[in-house]
Amino acid sequence: MDFVDLKTPYKASKLRIDSAIQRVLDHGRFIMGPEIAELETILAAYVGCKHAITVASGTDSLEIALRAMGIGAGDEVITVPFTWISSAEAIALTGAKPVFVDLDRIDYNLDVSQLEAAITPRTKAIMPVSLFGQMPDYAAINSIAEKHNLPVLEDAAQSFGATQNGHKSCALTTVASTSFFPAKPLGCYGDGGALFTSDDALAEAMRAIRTHGGVKRHNHPLLGMNGRFDTLQAAIILAKFPDFPSEVQARNRIGARYTDLLRDACYTPAVLPGNTHVYAQYTIRVPNRDAIGLALKEEGIPFAVYYPKCLHEQPVFSALGYRYGDFPEAEKASKEVISLPMHPYLSDDEQDKVVNAVKSALIS
Repeated sequence: MDFVDLKTPYKASKLRIDSAIQRVLDHGRFIMGPEIAELETILAAYVGCKHAITVASGTDSLEIALRAMGIGAGDEVITVPFTWISSAEAIALTGAKPVFVDLDRIDYNLDVSQLEAAITPRTKAIMPVSLFGQMPDYAAINSIAEKHNLPVLEDAAQSFGATQNGHKSCALTTVASTSFFPAKPLGCYGDGGALFTSDDALAEAMRAIRTHGGVKRHNHPLLGMNGRFDTLQAAIILAKFPDFPSEVQARNRIGARYTDLLRDACYTPAVLPGNTHVYAQYTIRVPNRDAIGLALKEEGIPFAVYYPKCLHEQPVFSALGYRYGDFPEAEKASKEVISLPMHPYLSDDEQDKVVNAVKSALIS
């Protein structure tokens, strides 16, 4: 059993993927080839915004967005401590300071009730993370941001394909970022990511920063980076994209089935009103995580822990001055969460095996 099955979708789309790769090999435009613009047009239409800008990775996308918004030394950006390090790492790489707000216990996303108290005169942006595949309450977040004249950057690395009140992830904020890392809901076969906005000026700045600070060769008005998406990876996403809507539906079905089977045994993911969930990870909470993990391992069932240590506990962020106990919900989640096998091709039999192993371990 695979934690994330990358082989089955390749086999299902092998002819399309192989042909797409061959076309790139034939035309030889490996950097910023025609597939880049084609994919960006498709992604923008899918999300429902004016601009999609593909980039080299989800991490690069966050840094590019922050720099395009003019964020740098002396500034603060609000985010959460319970996420992959890229969220805060990108803030720090601009010279700005990550400011953490605890999570909401229900959905593991930013606790909106604590957001406004974290805003200071140095705050220049809010970066919520749509964790595990579901968006936080962006109506409430955007309302607070508008009150304080702050842009909102959605870290949607795990939520591409999810919706909130009919609007897709990456369409509800000033800028949004996603990742095409292979295990993500829409993954390529290497690193990759994309940015989304309907702000023309921000889009122009992000395109420039992606390509060494300029959109015209030998003209560099901004300090940029080499953040371009590979043409080969764009071709792979294009070949895979026709299957993506059905894969999102499968994720919804499989996630709901997990919840139906496990809701009486442990704390299962809550899907908030108005939301859909793409279950980039299907994550439960248990008081005896080590025992559950051992039981799954004995049955040959893969699992993962996202995340065993909060960002304010990481040595690299010790200078921020946070202490253990500052974010009790995030810290508690980091000790209790465990993610089960989850992908669009998980069979009922495989799922039943996982569920039975979890239930048996909880009883014993």
